[in-house]
Order: sequence, then structure tokens, then C-alpha cells
Amino acid sequence: MMQPTILCLASYFKGGLFIEECKQQGCRTILVTTQKLEHEEWPRHAIDEFFMLPFPNLARQPDITYSIAYLMRERAIDRIAPLDDYDVETAADLREHFRMPGMGASQARFFRDKLAMRVRAHQTGTPVPPFTAVFHYPTVSEYLARVPGPWLLKPRSEASAMGIRMIHHPDELWQALATLGDRQSYFLLEKFLPGDVFHVDSVVWEGEVRFAAVHRYGLPPMMVYHGGGVFASSTVLRGSPLEEALLAINRQAIAAMGMTQGVTHAEFIRSETDGALYFLEIAARVGGAGTDRLVEHATGLNPWREWARIVIADIRGENYAPPQTRQDYAGLIVSLARQEWPDTAAYNDPEVVWRLHKKHHVGFVVASPDYPRVQTLVGEYARRIAHDFSATAPPLERPPEE
Repeated sequence: MMQPTILCLASYFKGGLFIEECKQQGCRTILVTTQKLEHEEWPRHAIDEFFMLPFPNLARQPDITYSIAYLMRERAIDRIAPLDDYDVETAADLREHFRMPGMGASQARFFRDKLAMRVRAHQTGTPVPPFTAVFHYPTVSEYLARVPGPWLLKPRSEASAMGIRMIHHPDELWQALATLGDRQSYFLLEKFLPGDVFHVDSVVWEGEVRFAAVHRYGLPPMMVYHGGGVFASSTVLRGSPLEEALLAINRQAIAAMGMTQGVTHAEFIRSETDGALYFLEIAARVGGAGTDRLVEHATGLNPWREWARIVIADIRGENYAPPQTRQDYAGLIVSLARQEWPDTAAYNDPEVVWRLHKKHHVGFVVASPDYPRVQTLVGEYARRIAHDFSATAPPLERPPEE
């Protein structure tokens, strides 16, 4: 067959390994991004065409549709790949418009809209924290009377913990909704469950989870995002009842959302109150903040590269099988840094297998076949980084437009 062409949408600087793998597999690659990302360290050797759009938000319609339609006048594009969470719905809309294979707009809502994914999870028997839409005020009042606080007021389509507010009293909620005005229907209300938060990163082919890796956050991402501190995650003990339970609820959530092929990053919480696991959210993308490196050094499989292999196998009508993987342990530690380029030479344990190279950031992945050793290093490094480097920045309520 002719050389496949993959068009990648990138609202943020990420996905270089996806682009590289596409190129290594014999594809033609096109990157569409914004002008502010022009000088990032993209793998330009693997990019055949590089387009920077003059508007700051790739989701802006009809501009993005006009732009891709213009490119398609001279280029036969086989697939559109969203490299960031904010691009998932944009890519789905473009696939619908151009009648291209892949996830369409309705299904994409299950991987971007936190209300849609909760409703679907609840309908299919996947445990979720008690929640309600913020549409009908009597229904909201009934929920507040029935479900004890505190509660979380969450944006339905932001990434990570952006824009989440803790609500302790009903009066706080009504005041927050009044402030939101016409935007309030874009939020949901959910009971706050204290507990450990986990993420499961999966590779899916023909509706079956072909690979999954289970990790536990050191602190819940919401606490790090809103309160500052060091972000950490580490592999859950392999073969443990906890790992098996998380793998099971992850398969249940993926089936509920109807994912047929691709990668997912799902989050679950183990409630301190009843010890049960609850579904929090799922994304049709690779986990951010170095999660791909964490998974890679624990297992030997990099989710970005496997996603590229899945897309190409689908184009070529071939079967996909993941590579053989290891059963090691890894830990990821990341923080904002006071220094522009932190000196991390003192972090020199032989288990350090990856270092983050980014202004005003510090980060490592440590890996070992020894579970206790990884746990020890993650704890030590988190404390040392907090002392040596850590800085905080006020949380964003919404992503910057430019």
C-alpha cells in the first residue's frame, strides 16, 4: 500500500515518541500545533511537515476545520492523532467532518466529559462516587440533602485537577454557581472521597486490554495541583490483591466507555471510609508528567510508541500484539523548581534511569526489580526535592489561551 500519512494535533509540547515511532514504521508525519510551541524540542528529524496555526487554541471552530481542509487539498491523510487531552475532542470532530476512521465525537465525550463518563460508568455498574449534574436546582438540593459533604465542583472537560473547587457547605455551592453564571452547566458536583489515588495505563486492541500497568500516586493529583508539593507515583506491588482489583475495575471502565483501540490513562480511588475502589476518570491519551517513562522503565513498554504501532496496524489491516514486558518496579518524582536549570548531580543512585530536562522543573524515574528499594527512593527523593528545589505556582482555573 501507499505510504500512510498521520496528522498529529498538539496543543501542548508532547508526543515526540509517537511521532518518531510513526516515522520509524514508514509513515509520513504532519504536525499541526500553535505558534507558541514553534521552538520546542520537537523530533524534527521525524516530522515531514510542520504547521503552526496563527490562532492560539487548536479547538477554535471553524478555523481548525478550515485549516485541515486546506491541507487536505494536496495531502491524503489517513489518520488524525491527538497528542494532548485538549485535542481529543477536536480530533474526533475532524474525523466526523472528514469521515475518517477512529473515535467520533459522541464516543470522545466519554473520555473528556467527566459527567458523561460518570453517567456511563454508573449505568454499567462501575462504582463511582455519588455525583449529580448541575442543571436542575431541585435535583441539586436533593443531592445536597442526601449526600453528606464535602463535595467537589468539577469542570466537565478540563484536564487533570484544573478548575476543581472544594465545597464544604451548600451556601458555598450556590455562591459558586452564581459566580459561574451561564457556565455552571459545564460543571458537575461529586462527593469528596479521601483515600489513595491510583492510575492504570493501558493499551487496547479490538476492545481487549492487551497491556496495563498499575501505579499509586504519592499524593492525590488534586492536592499537588492546588496545594503544591512534589508529584510522585510508583508501581503497585505486583500480584497483590490490590493490583488485581485495579486491573479488574480498569477493564470494566474501558469496556463501559466502548474503547476499541488506542491507549488510556484511568484514575481510581480507594476510599478511606469503606476500602472500596471507585472510578474517577479516564482519558484516551498517554498519561502526562513523565508517566510514559514511568511505565516504560517498569515494564519495557512505552505507551507513546505502542499507540503509534496500533494506529499503523489499523491502517495496514494488520494484527497488533504488544512486546514482551518486564515485571520490574519504578517510581516517578516531579516538581516545579525555583532554579531555572536545577543541578541534580547529587541525585546519583544507580536506580536513576531518567531525568526530566525542562526549565524550572526537576524530575526523575527510579527503577529496580526490588519493590521496597523503589518505595524507599521515592520517599527519600520526594523529601530531598521539596527541600532542594520545590516551588509552587497558583493553580490555573482554565488553560491559558496563549
